Amino acid sequence: MHPVAAVQTEYSLWTREVEDEVLPACRELGVGLVAYSPLGRGFLTGRFHAGTAFEQGDFRASLPRFQPGNIDTNQALVGAVSALAQRKGSTPAQIALAWLLAQGPDVVPIPGTRRIAHLQDNLGALSVALTPAELDELQRASDELPVAGQRYTEEGMKGINA
Repeated sequence: MHPVAAVQTEYSLWTREVEDEVLPACRELGVGLVAYSPLGRGFLTGRFHAGTAFEQGDFRASLPRFQPGNIDTNQALVGAVSALAQRKGSTPAQIALAWLLAQGPDVVPIPGTRRIAHLQDNLGALSVALTPAELDELQRASDELPVAGQRYTEEGMKGINA
């Protein structure tokens, strides 16, 4: 038997259910949390809007949160992140990652990218210092602004659990 060093799960400003039980359990056991999709599959970067045409094979086209109606509702959270980014002279991706980094030294985001420019942008989050007031602003936005749509479809969950 080997001790568990880390748990990997989705965690971002628009997927925070992990805070209810998983993160407290990890902290109680001294286990790190590796946060995948810390940019909400790219949504928190501000890149996607109503009418976004996804490339063929992009699984986001089938995700409920990216569907017409839901994507419009979800823009409110992106707007809050983008507004803070503009005030701080950073990008929405950097703000979303800086928020996650501020959740504690036991939380490590793993943003995925295929582009060097996005990698460099993501690394810029390490230089973004969020004040307690800014963290509260993001927390309130994430708590109060609705997130429309499930993370996955039932069909999509079958592929994950296979």
